[in-house]
Parts: sequence; C-alpha cells; structure tokens
Amino acid sequence: MSKLKKLLNTSLLISTLSIVVVLIFTVDSTTIAVIMEVKHEYIIAAAALHAFSYLIWGLRTKFMCQGLGYHITTLKAAEIVTSSTLVASITPASAGGEPVRIHLLHKNKIPIGHATAVVIGERVMDAILLLSLVPFVLFIFHDVLSNDRLDAIFMLAEALAILAFGLMTYGMWKPLQIKRLLHFIVNRIAHMSSKNTDVALSKILARVDSEFDNFHNSIWIFLTQGKKGLLYGIVCTILFWIVEYSILLAILLGLDQNPSIIIVFAAQVLLSIIMAMAATPGASGVAELGATTLFSVFVIPSLLGITVVAWRALTFYMNILVGSFVSAKILKDTDQISKLLGD
Repeated sequence: MSKLKKLLNTSLLISTLSIVVVLIFTVDSTTIAVIMEVKHEYIIAAAALHAFSYLIWGLRTKFMCQGLGYHITTLKAAEIVTSSTLVASITPASAGGEPVRIHLLHKNKIPIGHATAVVIGERVMDAILLLSLVPFVLFIFHDVLSNDRLDAIFMLAEALAILAFGLMTYGMWKPLQIKRLLHFIVNRIAHMSSKNTDVALSKILARVDSEFDNFHNSIWIFLTQGKKGLLYGIVCTILFWIVEYSILLAILLGLDQNPSIIIVFAAQVLLSIIMAMAATPGASGVAELGATTLFSVFVIPSLLGITVVAWRALTFYMNILVGSFVSAKILKDTDQISKLLGD
C-alpha cells in the first residue's frame, strides 16, 4: 500500500500545483463572470460522456474476450476496466492499469496469455489509431498557426509519427528485425555513457524483448484466432476516443464557447500522445501544462485556466474517484494492487 499511496499523493500534488499556476496566470474578472453564467447541463453532459466511455471500454474488452472464445458480461468487463483507472491515473503512461486488468480478467477464468493479449491488444489499437492521426493533426495545426518558424518542427514531428507507425506495423510481421533495431538503439545510447551500465543494460534489453514479444504475440493471436473480436475492438476504440474527446467540447459549450470541433479533437490527439510519454505519475504536470499550451489555440486566455481545470477534473480526478470506489468493491483487498505494482 505504501507505493500506491506515494504515487497517489505525488500525482495529486503535482497536478494541484500545476493547476494553481495555470489559474494564477489566467483568471480575471471575465473568468468569474463566465463561471457565474456557466451552463450546468453541458458540464453534466461532459461527466456523463466520461462515464459512457467506461461502458464503451468495457464493451471493447468483452468483444475481444469473446473473439478468443471467452464469455464475460458487459457489467463485469466495465467493472474491470473502471477499477484499473485508479492505478492507471497515478502511474506513468497509465502503465499500472494493464497488470490490474490482466489480473482481473485471469480471475474471471481467462488464461493469463489470452488476458494479456486482450489488454495489450487494446493498448496497441489505441496507439495505432492516435499515431495514424498525427500527420493529419499536425497538418491542421500547421494551417491554424501558420508560423514559418514552426514548419521544420511540424515536418519533423510528422516524419517521426509516420516512422513510429511504420515500425509498429512492420513489427507485427517481422518482430525479430524490429527487436534487433531496438537492441541496436539501446546499445548505442548506453555506449554514449561513460558509466558501467552492463547490468542495467541487460535488464533494459530483457524488458524490451518481453514487451515486444507481448506486443507481437497479442496482435498475432487476434489476427489468427480472434478476427471478429479485433474488428469489434477497432470499432469500440474509435467510438471510445470520439466520446472522450467530446468531453472538452461539452465543457467549452458550457462556458458559452463555440470552437471548431476538428481543432478541439486535433489538440487532444497531440495531448494524448504527449501524456502517454510523460514520466510523471498520471502525467501530472505534463497534462495541465500541455493542455494549457494546446487549448490556447481555441480558448480565450481568461477561460483557459478554468477550461483546463474542468477537463482535468473529469478525465483525471473522476477516474481516481470512480476507480477507487470500484476497486474497493471488486478487489476488496487493495494489497493486490500493491503486489501488481511491485511494492
């Protein structure tokens, strides 16, 4: 429990401090006036959208399990994914949520290998969808910002996104070549250091092999055994992100703002990728400051801080609250989470 509490406290502290900083520089008399006239029905709708995303996520898990021949009810699948949001919200890249979901699926009589395939498969589908959108998103932002100094940055980012997407796709069919490439990159980085890193390097390479084997095996299982589950999973993945990105749109409508839906969605695609690479627990700090920067493209300065606060409250703090409640209900003993985190 000590590690879980430490991660939770660290995540909340960083997030709170970041929000305070954002509010200090953005709140003015206009902010107060808009808050007094906020359209509460839209804020309620935003919360309902996030709750609905839990159901869609649960359906994705259910369909993918069924694709491999295992039956799980929609309610149970929704409970499993919702319970993992607590740990996912306080670990870097939401990585802690995956062991929890694998553990709970295994407890529901799904073999550990297939449970891993379902969870990793979901993660891969998210990554493929978001990475495939990056070139289009950067093109949209390039037109909106129209700053010549950013041209090189946008071009480089697009090239890197296409490269990452290509390597991920190629790795599904030729895992050995990609593993060799990853080994080469890790070794080159290690040799740039003057310190003796042999022990650490061996652990890193072992982790690289393990993660990539999980990635390849998970995708291959669905391509060979669970094609129907994969198809439904893809549909649910698209719906999930549409619903999640609509939360910010509802918040802005509640604040009497009418931004472009395309720009709102594009900003959140970039933010999702940035948060996925963040090293802080729950992407705290990175999420708030990243949102402040990207949302400033379509939100007026006086409403920027309160928009970030409302968005973070529904997509982060709500996960912690709901995840805590459901975890207490179905896990009963929170020491199980600590064991999964390696405490």
